[in-house]
Amino acid sequence: MDQHGADDMLARLEYLNEVGAALSREKDIDRLLESILVAAKKIAHADGGTLYRVSDDRQALRFEIIRTDSLGIAMGGSTGRKVPFPPIPLFEAGGMPNVHNVAACAANQDRTVNIEDAYAEEGFDFSGTRRFDTQTGYRSQSFLTVPMKNHEDEIIGVLQLINAQDAAGAVRPFTGTDQRLAESLASQAAVVLTNRLLISHLENLFESFINLINSAIDDKSPYTGGHCERVPVLTMMLADAACDTMEGPLAGFSMTEAQRYELKIAGLLHDCGKVTTPVHVVDKATKLETIFDRIHLLDTRFEVARRDVEVDLLRERIAAMQAGERANLVEMDAELKRRMRELNDDRDFLRKANIGGEAMSVEDQHRVRDIAERWPRVDEDGFETPFLTADEIANLTIARGTLTAEERKVINHHIDVTIQMLEALPWPKHLSNVPEFAGGHHERMDGKGYPRGLTREQMSVQARMMAIADVFEALTAKDRPYKAGKTLTEALTILGKMKITGHVDPDLFDVFVRQKVYLRYAEQFLDPEQIDEVDPASIPGFSG
Repeated sequence: MDQHGADDMLARLEYLNEVGAALSREKDIDRLLESILVAAKKIAHADGGTLYRVSDDRQALRFEIIRTDSLGIAMGGSTGRKVPFPPIPLFEAGGMPNVHNVAACAANQDRTVNIEDAYAEEGFDFSGTRRFDTQTGYRSQSFLTVPMKNHEDEIIGVLQLINAQDAAGAVRPFTGTDQRLAESLASQAAVVLTNRLLISHLENLFESFINLINSAIDDKSPYTGGHCERVPVLTMMLADAACDTMEGPLAGFSMTEAQRYELKIAGLLHDCGKVTTPVHVVDKATKLETIFDRIHLLDTRFEVARRDVEVDLLRERIAAMQAGERANLVEMDAELKRRMRELNDDRDFLRKANIGGEAMSVEDQHRVRDIAERWPRVDEDGFETPFLTADEIANLTIARGTLTAEERKVINHHIDVTIQMLEALPWPKHLSNVPEFAGGHHERMDGKGYPRGLTREQMSVQARMMAIADVFEALTAKDRPYKAGKTLTEALTILGKMKITGHVDPDLFDVFVRQKVYLRYAEQFLDPEQIDEVDPASIPGFSG
């Protein structure tokens, strides 16, 4: 070997080592496959090449990447151009291994096939190659076809190189050195590709398991279905907007792909603790609902009260008639109508109070208690008792929504369970922040949130993002039992007031409004009637 050959060999060996390290760092499957083929072409001085992968059913070779430098052909990988060719069958119609196609033969026989001139080679079908050459004016000559085998001795693909070139660019056969280097690279690449596919499969399995948990949570209640899906999407939208911000306190904020994946996983798991929340609390659509809506029991009591009023006044009427006091009959009829009207008004009021809503006035709460005393009833033991029980009064006087303080504690406990569940898992380093990101979405910037009362300074930017996403999703959700989904202006107005009162992060709120994250989310998830024209200048607290 002359000096030039020795230098070339050394350079190729050094490049082989560099490629091995570079391939190990690549996370994207398509870019990895592309890098393998490009490296193989370079290390064997080949003009063109194709990388095939064995199909999942192991019946064919799929075209993944194609490159031919002299023709300017580049398909697959990062090009965005799909390879248009059909897969190469690994077996004939009768089930025998396909050994006529050179790539299929290399895979089936687990051997490298080195051909000096395809046009002079016998035993292989190169009709497709000749058609390609006729169409393009190319001359496919030397072929080096190397099977790719993983650490389990399983063929996972085939690397095929075409037209080795000498220093002057003339086509030559692939040498023994070319073959050994290509085989070495194929071996390294197969292991790297297998590891990356294994990691990808495990990630897919992990995310599928998370989605399974979320589906179970959402399926528990028709009123929160989709919440576990929507909050992560909105969180990532806000994360993208924060990364794109070029001014203000978040101008220097950025996230790597690994950090984005970590936030995505946290978003998917932010409510996993709800798997333990009782359904009757999650589904409490009205104040008196337990397993059923107890307002119907009150309807029955009102009917009994109407009967009692009628019976009492009829008795008084009969007594008056017997006593000859007919002058009082008109007053009795008026009194009956008045009391019936009161009963109907009180019944309608309690029905309305049972629905719940944004706020119940103190006056209305007092009225509930007055009704409880105004229409005493006789219980099963014959004792006079208030019209409403203490539990019914407590529920019907709920100031906001449909949950009592105790039921609210049950709901809020889900975040404690979420944190406990997530902190109990052995997270790898690149996902170690998932518990903190997911566990902070009910905290407030002023330290008055729960469960840990963290302040803004004690929380990561990602956790603060999730807090905004969780609130905005809840405000605009159209599947809540006690309210309709708010319009964009209504939701942003409430969120702006929450910024002013120290509930949500001020900088992220400004990004949320300024970059119209709310609108991108709305176009994907909200009804058209909720998407109104937002005037940012009218949003409280917005620093445009």
